[in-house]
Amino acid sequence: MLLQNAMFAAGIATFIQLYPVWKIGAKLPIVMGVSFTFVTILSTIAANFGYPTVIGAVIVGGCFEGVLGLLAKYWKRIITPIVAATVVTAIGFSLFTVGARSFGGGYGDDFGSKENLIIATVTLLTCIGWSIFVKGYMKQLSVLAGLIVGYILSIFMGKVDLSLIFSDGFVSLPRLFPFTPQFNIGAILSVCIIFLVSAAETIGDTTAMVASGLNREITEKEISGSLACDGFGSSISGLFGCAPVTSFSQNVGLIAMTKVVNRFTIATGAAAMLLAGLLPPVGHFFASLPQSVLGGCTIMMFGSIVVSGMQMIASCGFTQRNIVIASLSLAVGIGFTSSTESSIWHIFPSIVQTVFGENVVAVVFVVALILSAILPKNMEVAKLTESVEEEK
Repeated sequence: MLLQNAMFAAGIATFIQLYPVWKIGAKLPIVMGVSFTFVTILSTIAANFGYPTVIGAVIVGGCFEGVLGLLAKYWKRIITPIVAATVVTAIGFSLFTVGARSFGGGYGDDFGSKENLIIATVTLLTCIGWSIFVKGYMKQLSVLAGLIVGYILSIFMGKVDLSLIFSDGFVSLPRLFPFTPQFNIGAILSVCIIFLVSAAETIGDTTAMVASGLNREITEKEISGSLACDGFGSSISGLFGCAPVTSFSQNVGLIAMTKVVNRFTIATGAAAMLLAGLLPPVGHFFASLPQSVLGGCTIMMFGSIVVSGMQMIASCGFTQRNIVIASLSLAVGIGFTSSTESSIWHIFPSIVQTVFGENVVAVVFVVALILSAILPKNMEVAKLTESVEEEK
């Protein structure tokens, strides 16, 4: 039931991003989906207070981010171009393990098996070959071609169970308020903190999408609308008993690769999610797509996000100040969250560990924001003056 509701809520949020309601929505080709960013904190809340408290926290936290988005003009200036560029680069790095995990087959016992690697490799080669040899607008369908070839190959290799597609009937309406929300101030505050992290990711995703797909800088109105939809869309998801929704970084890589930014085209995907929420066979069909097929298609996309971030950093200029902000924030963010032996955050409170322990984007965003605020704007001038004095 929750899987069905989640797809339905994601479809609604995506439509709002594409075709705004009042000031809610960015009018950009952004795809929304239930976010894994909140999994750890929501699991903790559910274990201590019950699932209805999770829903209450999601509804209130979503409204908090939504209002924050509507007021973006009052705080947007603190998100400088070099901060946004560094966050976009961090998003690409954070997705590398996702792509590699999917390439090997996901989280099943057969991860890294010969069959999964063959399927993923054939899918990837299909995408590359299609983009090289096919001409005209058909070249933009390389990812779809890879998905189709990979899915057919998976069927022949016994990786797809077609019997599950019609296992839950043909039509089923989503349920509103499947759980009665309960409100706990501690749970709400914890979730609001994670919503700030989600807001940082949304700013990075939206900025990267505009830079790579539309070849321009993002506007204040677009940031405000995307954050407002991120927040209020999460509240709508909470009404259906689901976790918050947020912009999906995978879509940024897809747009960077295909350059398809037409909103109606993206809306067909939103319609598919709505159908998946209304028609169980549609949802089961998408769910039957093996992870190795997705990995074959996405592993190159995620690399393109890093390249987009590098291009954004280059457009900011390689000044001494920008180099310090980008290099230190990426080093701290990736380094402090990649330690497998023991967490460097273990001496901090549990809420800090939850927010920053494994979230590369959150750490990079905070470090870049602090450095951007405290480093002098005239670092280069001061250094040049010091050099001149030494010469004298």
